[in-house]
Amino acid sequence: MNIRLPASLQTVPAAVQGIPQSFQQATPRLRLILGILAVLLAAALVWYLVGLMAPVPPPHVPTAPVRVGQAVRKTVVVSERTVGTIIANATVQVTSRVEGQLVSAFFKEGDLVHKGDVLFQLDPRPFQAALEQAVASQARDQATLVSDQKDAVRYSTLVKQGAASQQQTDQAVAAAKAMAATVVSDKAAVDAAKLNLVYSRILSPVDGKTGPILIQPGNLVTADSTNPLVVITQIQPVKISFFLPQSDLPQIQARMAENKMIATIQVHGPGGKTLNAPIDFVGNAVDNRTGTVELRATFANADSTLVPGQLADTSVTLNEIDNAVVVPHDAVNLGPTNNYVYVVDAKSKAQLKPVTTLYDDGNQTAIKGDVKPGDKVVTEGQLRLVQGTAVSIKKSLPGGAQQQAPAGAQ
Repeated sequence: MNIRLPASLQTVPAAVQGIPQSFQQATPRLRLILGILAVLLAAALVWYLVGLMAPVPPPHVPTAPVRVGQAVRKTVVVSERTVGTIIANATVQVTSRVEGQLVSAFFKEGDLVHKGDVLFQLDPRPFQAALEQAVASQARDQATLVSDQKDAVRYSTLVKQGAASQQQTDQAVAAAKAMAATVVSDKAAVDAAKLNLVYSRILSPVDGKTGPILIQPGNLVTADSTNPLVVITQIQPVKISFFLPQSDLPQIQARMAENKMIATIQVHGPGGKTLNAPIDFVGNAVDNRTGTVELRATFANADSTLVPGQLADTSVTLNEIDNAVVVPHDAVNLGPTNNYVYVVDAKSKAQLKPVTTLYDDGNQTAIKGDVKPGDKVVTEGQLRLVQGTAVSIKKSLPGGAQQQAPAGAQ
């Protein structure tokens, strides 16, 4: 086929027409180099054109590394934890009920004493003398009463015979009655003197542990002084006082109605142990400053482990959630309107699941939502995720190293 070029293209510049002649006149070495360059240029042009026609592969999206935990179904115990204070079951300030000189103490500071034990002795001699005087007065007045009663009988007989006036008879009867009242008063004075003699021996009113002796023997003590002789603290049993928020009141009241409110305290230090006791007191008012209500439990404290004023970690069971779906605490995320978790599906993709928190103890969380037992929930790496993000699960290795594992591995 003959192809005719336009007239404008048929005219070739003289410089171009001279190239074949120059190429023929070139040395064989130069012609070889120019041929190689022409072949490379043609190959590059072909590679470029083939690249333009080939399909473009999709960009590689890296997977997000995460850690996961597993959702399980179990019964969750709803409890509150707080710090309680050990308080004495009773604290008694021992004072004297009579005035006298303190002559002796029958205990050492810090001793355990029992109710009725003698603690102090006042000088009993003044009280013994007062008792003897009261007894003597009673005996004297009793003799006078007998005489006055006889006079009253005598005058009553004489007045009937006309040998005495009615006035004399009335005076004799009145004198007998007055002396009878005096004898009764004397008897009360004797009883009071006996009591004062008894009160000169000061007894312990409760079982407990004594503190320091605040007034030493030799001092004069007054009756019902504001300064106690010693303070006795009852430490067997003791109570623990603690406060819970008022939002727990419905559960507290329900548990108290069932007699199931148990306080558990943890004793720290060597040989520390866990103690349990029923709660026997719920405050009758909510503190309007703190919004809390006071509860107390009584512990036998047979080994005197608990000391009044001591602080102790306290927990109380308020409720139980049966067959709850439980996930690790770190799996639950706070959203703008509700909580949510990320579940890793069979295709190794993160699926966002809204949930409702039923109870969270800081370690595990009971939830309600579209999460089933056995689901893998993301516990670390949530900030990299959105709905449908591909993930790779980090697996722990000996020594704390990390590697990425398929989504089906823990």
